[in-house]
Amino acid sequence: MYSVTIDKERFTVTKSEGTYTVNEKSIPMEIVDLGNDKIHLIYKDQSIEAELLRFDPDTKSMDIRLGNKQTTLTLKDKNDILLEKLGLNIQSTGVVKDIKAPMPGLILELKAKPGDEVKKGDVVLILEAMKMENIIKSPGDGVVKTVKVELGQSVEKNQILIQF
Repeated sequence: MYSVTIDKERFTVTKSEGTYTVNEKSIPMEIVDLGNDKIHLIYKDQSIEAELLRFDPDTKSMDIRLGNKQTTLTLKDKNDILLEKLGLNIQSTGVVKDIKAPMPGLILELKAKPGDEVKKGDVVLILEAMKMENIIKSPGDGVVKTVKVELGQSVEKNQILIQF
């Protein structure tokens, strides 16, 4: 399952045996790879050529040309959708103020302390939840102001763990 956003409109897309389902509506479509970032779509006796113009793997966004029209798509796969539902889709826009617990759990390890300078993606703590160790990473660059939890402490969802 994928989530595709086109011009602020979001679609849920799944593929099964040559049939695509968009927002729970089945759409029979044939797609032929032409190489060089181009594909050929056949839908309802219409033939449309699409070309990938730009792809940004960090934001999973792409600019495509579909026929004579150019647009931007943002993709989310099943993992992105799950992380979003769990509240783990922290965006790196703006200044990082704090890190909150994405789910209830137990603090297993603290990797950051007040005064530490962390970069986006640095591991700051490990949270055990549902018998799994979850690595919590910094959503952006910053200096740790306070660590609001202790080793072995139980935390609730959305509880502030670290402040910048």
